[in-house]
Amino acid sequence: MSEHSFFQDLAMLMSVVGFVAVVFSRLGWPKVLGYILAGVLMSEHTWGGGFLNDVDTVRVVGQLGIVFLMFGMGLSFSPKDMRSLRSVALPTAVFDTVMMVWLGYTVGTKVFGWSPVRSVFLGVAICDSATTMLAKVLDEIGWMRRQFAKYALGTSVCEDIVCVGAIAVVTGFAHGGKMSVGAFLLSLGGLALFFLTVLVFGFIFVPRLLKSVSGRGDNEALVLALLGVCFFVSYFAYQFEFSLALGAFLVGLLGSVSDVRQRIGALADPLKSMFSAMFFVSIGLLVDPAAIWAHLPQILIVSAVVMVGKCFNVTVASIATGLEVKTAVQAGFSLAQIGEFAFMVAIIYANLFNDAGDPMFQIAVGASLLTTMLNPLMVKASERVGDFAVRRLPDRVKGALASYRAWMEKIRSSDGSPTFARLKSSAIKLCVYAVLILSVSVICSMLHTFDYSRFSTFFERHDRIFFFFAANVFAVSLLPLVFMSARSLGAEAGLVLTGDGSARWQVSMRQLIAFAAVAAVLALFFVEWTLVNVSVLPIPARLRGVASVAVLAAGVFGWRFFVRAGRRATQRFQEALTAEERRESIARTMTITVPEGAVQQLRLGPDSPAIGETVVTLNIRAKTGATVVSVQRGGVRTRNIGPDWEFRIGDIVVAIGDSSQIAALKDLLGVTG
Repeated sequence: MSEHSFFQDLAMLMSVVGFVAVVFSRLGWPKVLGYILAGVLMSEHTWGGGFLNDVDTVRVVGQLGIVFLMFGMGLSFSPKDMRSLRSVALPTAVFDTVMMVWLGYTVGTKVFGWSPVRSVFLGVAICDSATTMLAKVLDEIGWMRRQFAKYALGTSVCEDIVCVGAIAVVTGFAHGGKMSVGAFLLSLGGLALFFLTVLVFGFIFVPRLLKSVSGRGDNEALVLALLGVCFFVSYFAYQFEFSLALGAFLVGLLGSVSDVRQRIGALADPLKSMFSAMFFVSIGLLVDPAAIWAHLPQILIVSAVVMVGKCFNVTVASIATGLEVKTAVQAGFSLAQIGEFAFMVAIIYANLFNDAGDPMFQIAVGASLLTTMLNPLMVKASERVGDFAVRRLPDRVKGALASYRAWMEKIRSSDGSPTFARLKSSAIKLCVYAVLILSVSVICSMLHTFDYSRFSTFFERHDRIFFFFAANVFAVSLLPLVFMSARSLGAEAGLVLTGDGSARWQVSMRQLIAFAAVAAVLALFFVEWTLVNVSVLPIPARLRGVASVAVLAAGVFGWRFFVRAGRRATQRFQEALTAEERRESIARTMTITVPEGAVQQLRLGPDSPAIGETVVTLNIRAKTGATVVSVQRGGVRTRNIGPDWEFRIGDIVVAIGDSSQIAALKDLLGVTG
């Protein structure tokens, strides 16, 4: 594609999405619908000829929208949120995925008369909700901070993860005619390895990197540093045949534990708006109206199955996990759609059988587009339906559900005994160490496959020895931490099994259990170490002994350094996991005592000169002397707003100051009365 053609297409796209954004914003309609409709009208399928020179290039650029959307969604989450959501989101996602695959298979075989292979692909195509679409809709209507939103998004992200394994299963099913358990386990294992590697290394290094960069006050360096990490991890996710969205979400999650996530979110927001609009336009470009019309009855049936089935599944599963009825209904209505995952499954099926015109492909695409366009309406209707459901429930059912929720909440809030908590902590550490050893070995093995001859012929000849040494030194560096965690695991296991009594048999049993735990863990460590060296990083036999001696020497003479480094890394990891709790604790201790009447609430109307301005551009403190302590938007109060906070119509600004300062602030904000 020539440079002239590319910029012509880019100019066309940006002009159209700009016009659509203005019109749909003025009408109060979700802009996502406008972007998809614009793509349909610009498609070559609609008029027999396209308005764009190279649609494939536009689709590739549109994929950046997925990266920025998922990156922004990750920034809005935190480890604290994920821990609080796991007992709801994961069971709901698994239940909904299994039920939708079964429903799709049943509709394909019983209603459409399809083969089992095609029916299974249909089930997988309709099992995953569109996370990017849902995040965009919630953000546009200002409902991102509502109670149900975090559960809906958390469930959708979990569905994305579960469906990666589902793709491996159906692909093996199509090739061999039977379910491929090995492919399924291999995919899930690789996914778990990728997840843990990114999160563990990310929590150790990324918050520290952002803290260092933010201290210089350079916003450009700050946002580009994290976006560099984002695209690097997204590329590796793509290389491992995971989605770009997965890597972007994980890096956003890493940024959410830093103290500058609001600054990063504000700086990245313009890029997110631009590329997400292009992504949804690229979806519209896939639509072939003639093919959609030919299969309209099947599309309507599948769409009805998706909307009714997913709404029912998510609502029932959410209530079963202890959510309130209204929250569960809203989560169910929000997830009653399918999106880009259906396109991916349909394309995989078409490539396997070399038939893009297959009915399964057309129906999956049509149902995805229809449910995607209806999703904003479903989300907006969810509040009314939720209130109606609560009103119509009999008092006896309400009482039973309230008791059930209280019981579930008691189970979630119970951390168990301190001894069991320490036992679980030691077991988790050992699992993380094992995964890290394997992940570093795999990374070194992948790096070995690169061509280094253009940089250094010597390194090209000896790179396997270098990576073998690096991976094994890393494994040896973890050995002291493995030993200490194993010893702690054995001690806590002894207390759990024998109690903390001082009887001789109890003391002896605790010592025996501790010794057995240490021996078993170290044995497993060396088994994993041996398997890694044999299967992942083999080197010539003549060099194996020399390399092993070098690795052991590095461990013997450097173990003190490794222990200190491991402890620092563990401390940073724990700090990242508890960052939000630490910030909340600091905020609770910072109380301000002000005279009565010094606090004022000022609502910004549509004519306020502050609309679109930030705290910095208005220079509120210098011009008025008043202090803005919080802003309420859409029923959600945000305290300690940063200098980049942008004011919008309807914001309620809470400020403190004397009468003259408040009067000056009213003049600055254009507030009367």
